Amino acid sequence: MFRTYLIQFLLLIVFACSGIQLSAQNVKQLEEERKQTLQKLETTSKMLNETKKSQKSSLNKLSLINKNINERTHLIKTMTTEISQLDVEMQSLNQEVKQLERRLENLKKDYAKLVQEAYINRSIYSKIMFVLSAENFDQSVRRLRYLKEYSDYRKQQVAEIEKVKAQIEQKNDSISKHKSKLTQVVKQKEVETNKLSQEQKKEKIVLTDLQKKEKNLRKELNAQQKKANELNKRIEYLIAEEIRKAEAKRAAEAELRQKTEKGKPSTKTQKKSTTPPQVSTLTKEEALLSNNFEKNAGRLPWPVSNGYISGHFGIQEHPVLKHVTTNNKGIYIQTPANSTARAVFDGVVTQRFSVPGSNNAVIIQHGEYRTVYANLTDIYVRIGDKVSTKQPVGKIFTDSEKDNKTELYFQLWKNRTLLNPESWLAH
Repeated sequence: MFRTYLIQFLLLIVFACSGIQLSAQNVKQLEEERKQTLQKLETTSKMLNETKKSQKSSLNKLSLINKNINERTHLIKTMTTEISQLDVEMQSLNQEVKQLERRLENLKKDYAKLVQEAYINRSIYSKIMFVLSAENFDQSVRRLRYLKEYSDYRKQQVAEIEKVKAQIEQKNDSISKHKSKLTQVVKQKEVETNKLSQEQKKEKIVLTDLQKKEKNLRKELNAQQKKANELNKRIEYLIAEEIRKAEAKRAAEAELRQKTEKGKPSTKTQKKSTTPPQVSTLTKEEALLSNNFEKNAGRLPWPVSNGYISGHFGIQEHPVLKHVTTNNKGIYIQTPANSTARAVFDGVVTQRFSVPGSNNAVIIQHGEYRTVYANLTDIYVRIGDKVSTKQPVGKIFTDSEKDNKTELYFQLWKNRTLLNPESWLAH
């Protein structure tokens, strides 16, 4: 009876502990998510502080405030979930403590009975008589074994009582830690909620101010679009030229090999061979690099160490002007001042160039893929250099006339096809 009860209890504890472990993992994940969001907020808040030198409302300031609002809203949502999960865990822990306390009470009762029985049969004489009064030798042996098991059982009961006491102490300690963490998260949530309210008020003020400057905003947008178009045309031309030259080179090499293998062709053969043979534009090394690049889709490191996407790929609505859209050929990543651009994968530098009004740019080839890093001041690499993942390629321009805006323009190409870089970068 005792053994059956013990097994059932132990199974109950195992299942309860496994449930707590799963919940703890969820809380740990939520805590890690909260920390990551706070780090993002720290970055955007730093950039927002850089705009305080100018009291004027700007699109850059509006973008940073909006980003802060989005991140803080996500943070508050995460903390709300974390608080709920902590509550669930504490309820589960309290329930386990009650079960353990009931278990301890039953163990003490059982042990008290054992002690009472032991007291009644405490004399050595009574134990000897118990063994000697057996009807035969086998029964005497069984009675001796019973006395030993009885003694062992008492010791086991003592050990079990101490074990349950330790478990209760451990659970109470966990409850205390959960209460402390819960209090901390609740207070932090209140602070973040107040900050969110302040930022939403700032957003309304800046947005209202900018809406009064529609004419200037349209003029500024047109100038930016003109610069972007010139830069995109230059990039597209340079990449197309790289591919054309690579194709011509491989075709010439293939034709030369064909002539070498077959000897000088006849006039009739020459007429039939006017079209260059179709060959790959990639070397074996480039093909391997291209394959590795493709395998890392969705896991590529960001081209900056800290920052956020301030301009998404494709057609985007203007944040202030109604019915006005822009078509971005890449993504814009805003980052703190004095930041550097870094390679997202191993590759070879094929271009470094400048466009008036758009500063400098670098193109890195990764097999049949290419990445573009634009709006740089200093460039740290040369054409032909082999670069490794996360290697700095240049310093990003900080525009002092636009609230110290530091923004990288990043593109991704597969041969002559422009791709959306967001789906390739790590989330």
